Amino acid sequence: MGQPILRLLAFLALLWAGLAAAAPVADGLRLEPIQVSPHVYYFKGEAGVASAANKGFMSNAGFVVTEQGVVVYDALATPALGVAMIEAIRRVTSQPIRTVVVGHYHADHIYGLQAFRAIGAEIIAHQAGQLYLSSDLAQQRLAQRRAELYPWVDEQTQVVAADRWLDFTGRRSIPFTLGQTRFQIIDSSGAHSPEDVLLLVENEGVLFAGDIYFSGRVPFVGSADSRVWLQTLGILQEIKPRLVIPGHGTASSDTRRDIELTKTYLEYLRLHMGQAVQEMRSFEEAYQQTDWSPFAQLPAFQAANRLNAYGTYLLMEKESLGQ
Repeated sequence: MGQPILRLLAFLALLWAGLAAAAPVADGLRLEPIQVSPHVYYFKGEAGVASAANKGFMSNAGFVVTEQGVVVYDALATPALGVAMIEAIRRVTSQPIRTVVVGHYHADHIYGLQAFRAIGAEIIAHQAGQLYLSSDLAQQRLAQRRAELYPWVDEQTQVVAADRWLDFTGRRSIPFTLGQTRFQIIDSSGAHSPEDVLLLVENEGVLFAGDIYFSGRVPFVGSADSRVWLQTLGILQEIKPRLVIPGHGTASSDTRRDIELTKTYLEYLRLHMGQAVQEMRSFEEAYQQTDWSPFAQLPAFQAANRLNAYGTYLLMEKESLGQ
């Protein structure tokens, strides 16, 4: 065998070794997609917070198979889960994975992106996500996850930027078509995070709603802007999706009920915490004096309600100052 051929083979071997070292592996993880319509599937994470025990699998992601390729929504919480997603998609279809839509840049939805970057899929996200990538918070959260989710999140785990940042100036949604399937990427930024987007699969009436939609339970509000969140719920009421895949929990076909529950809860928080701010009552006093019985029996009430109320109290203080 000639020297040029040997050098080429050596180069290819080194290249392959480098790619193998850089790309995450699934480490025996196997995900089973749940089919909810002819072309739409999702992965349902476990209940609870991310941990090494559940391998970080506590959020949802999904994909849509078209005649010209696959569109993915979110990438789960670890590189290994991203690889497991790819393997599961390939068991369903031989179509190439073309696009990943990032619902928002929270850790439990994005660390799988590097697996999709490794196979050449285009990653697209709201342009406000650039602020997160350049923030200290992004690195602090990654360091936290490296400690809490090791070995599933480690020193090789990266926060991956989008290949294309979406500008929604002057428009509420960005439509596109792949094969015969029509999509809308809907701007809901500011509802749960500064860079929220939803993905509507028009042909089948399925909406990937990220963390602004909760099914039959108290939502996690935290420091979200409930005023923008309520506006987004109004958009969902206009769309009237047949089925919604949330960022956590089971896909919902009772969308009217779930939207109304979240809407009623957010309005209740704003009303009572807003009154407390106007009357200059402390948060502790306001929380103790509020009748929480309409929601106390709902799942996640004990875990989320006090934090939700406190976040809303601070928000209403800012709104009272015109901020």
